[in-house]
Amino acid sequence: MGLMNCNQKIALVYASVTGNTGAVAEVLTERFRAAGFVPDVYEIGHFDINKLGRYDIVIVGTYTWGSGEIPAEMQELFEAFEELRRPELVTAVFGTGDSFFAEFCGAVNRFRDMLYVHTNLAATLKIELMPQEQDLVRCEKFVEAVGRRLAEADEKRKRKAT
Repeated sequence: MGLMNCNQKIALVYASVTGNTGAVAEVLTERFRAAGFVPDVYEIGHFDINKLGRYDIVIVGTYTWGSGEIPAEMQELFEAFEELRRPELVTAVFGTGDSFFAEFCGAVNRFRDMLYVHTNLAATLKIELMPQEQDLVRCEKFVEAVGRRLAEADEKRKRKAT
């Protein structure tokens, strides 16, 4: 699938401790590239929060800590989105978790809820532990949802400009 307006700047920012969320980030990066995007991919420790507003699309990847909390290293990013004041920014969130815990992918839920309020949230993806074969299709659909939302946002911008 070719996405429209592939000159958009896209960042994929993630945190991974066990490698599971990093593995999903790799799959999604491949899928975005296949769709015509060249995402800037950052582990959270290498992402400059001050550059958040320079992107047209921001994809967040997180694992869940404890009993559903956002990992400490992702807290600053979470707060930066709350303060950004860019409701047109297309966003999506993905993460990995273990359904053994009471709240599966709780950090993904918290990011999803906040991004829904403060940005133009396109998609959410939760994966049990390490991505499996059946998750590859879900990753493709995630990328397609982001592409559709971007196309809708572009169309809205064009109508507003005329």
